[in-house]
Amino acid sequence: MSFALYRRPSGVVFLDDDHDYLEMLAEIMPPAWHVRLLLRPVAFIDLLHAQTQSLESHAWAQQDMVNCWRSGALLIPQILQYWREDGMRRFALAQVGVVDYAMPAMSGLRVLGELSRWPGWRILLTGRVDEQLAIAAFNRGLINQYVSKQLPDIRLRLTDAIQTQRLRPDPRHQQIWRSTLLPWQDALLGDALIGEALEALAHRQGWIEHIVIGEPFGVLALNARGMASWLELEPAGDSSPLPGAPGVQDTQAGSPPGPGPQPTPSARDKGAADAGATWCETVLLAGQSCCLRGNLFALGASVSPGMAHSYEQFLWLDGKRQLS
Repeated sequence: MSFALYRRPSGVVFLDDDHDYLEMLAEIMPPAWHVRLLLRPVAFIDLLHAQTQSLESHAWAQQDMVNCWRSGALLIPQILQYWREDGMRRFALAQVGVVDYAMPAMSGLRVLGELSRWPGWRILLTGRVDEQLAIAAFNRGLINQYVSKQLPDIRLRLTDAIQTQRLRPDPRHQQIWRSTLLPWQDALLGDALIGEALEALAHRQGWIEHIVIGEPFGVLALNARGMASWLELEPAGDSSPLPGAPGVQDTQAGSPPGPGPQPTPSARDKGAADAGATWCETVLLAGQSCCLRGNLFALGASVSPGMAHSYEQFLWLDGKRQLS
């Protein structure tokens, strides 16, 4: 598993003409997901058409940060400012659409066909008689996944299918942030074992959003309460097999790198140091041929978005699952 270079909470929008089925979905979807439940195809199309421009604007905002970095601006302060100024707007943007195929007004495939510019992931719900159509649509790249409503474990299958799509990296964001990485950094992040270790760390820390950058090399992240963290990364070991990668001494997970005071962000991490970073722990991320050492820092409340602009607050304000 490659670690996504950018991830934010992914909203899910359902379209089905069956009131009872949508109400069931409202009950079984994980509470940490932002869920919209729509009965009318036109409402679904209009919503995602409206969000397409917002998704484009957010992608350009990130590209602008990288362009400024190329001109000498530090990335960490820019990203923190972006999070503070955006507030909670990006949390409302859906990344997964789940559409029933068999609807009287318009088929699910026709609905999705109206959304050719929407860059989200698409799941089609089918009955038994619709499965061959769904397979053909999948093979043609019109949908990313299909799930049969007739499955006995439909609740689990559908939740797993949505989560798979929610965790998929967005190709455009991957391209934007990969441009900040050196080849050896990109190679390490593509290591399946390091990717799994970073995913486990993100889950343990409660990160709901993160961006990986190359200068300095690390992960800037937010938790659900709007507090930011900085994970400073570097190869671990006396030498590195990757061309251009610096070698450093090994360190044990959960302990500082050697005796003496707790680590602080290095000089190249000036953006994190200026943000009032406080050391939390050191972790060792073992890969297939190399290891990464990570120094994890909590950033100050003065630079974090905080609870008022957090995902937790967003769900409290806009998380009620009503049919519309």
